[in-house]
Amino acid sequence: MNSIKNHLMCEEINKRFNLHPKVREAMESVEREIFVPAPFKHFAYTLNALSMQAQQYISSPLTVAKMTQYLEIDHVDSVLEIGCGSGYQAAVLSQIFRRVFSIERIESLYIEARLRLKTLGLNNVHVKFADGNKGWEQYAPYDRILFSACAKNISQALIDQLEEGGILVAPIQENNEQVIKRFVKQNNALRVQKVLEKCLFVPVVDGVQ
Repeated sequence: MNSIKNHLMCEEINKRFNLHPKVREAMESVEREIFVPAPFKHFAYTLNALSMQAQQYISSPLTVAKMTQYLEIDHVDSVLEIGCGSGYQAAVLSQIFRRVFSIERIESLYIEARLRLKTLGLNNVHVKFADGNKGWEQYAPYDRILFSACAKNISQALIDQLEEGGILVAPIQENNEQVIKRFVKQNNALRVQKVLEKCLFVPVVDGVQ
């Protein structure tokens, strides 16, 4: 039954955003309901962002699909996600990339996400409790870096951990609005490749809690 709901959800996404076949396949293979808090499970397959604990949100599946596709996914091995949250975005990425690394700064969310991903047998996803701005140097460099929260700027640590020629996608705070930008690393620096769209994400925060 849930696989049918997932399929119908992807049909709705595809009406609004032309899904890459690999992204659609990934979205259809991950049951969103598993990542949604119990009071909101009846909304799991709508295109809404839903509230979680610690004043955080599980992103709309439309947003997850877009962010995934904005990474330019073909011929890519590894991705680092900043802001694991519920683990849903990481689970979708795990269907496309061989290696997924995800960092979460809120311990309660980290524990729950790690358990969900383990229960689903997603052994190619590695989750760390840490400050996302510092990245995960142990497994660098990464072909792609994805922010699942809004940044004011990109730390030098993360730039250093991105492969030369690699892509970083992040919601960026600019004055009073947020915009999703795609950067490419050239000559050890980030260059804006494209401004994709306006958005609304929780902010990136330093440290852990």
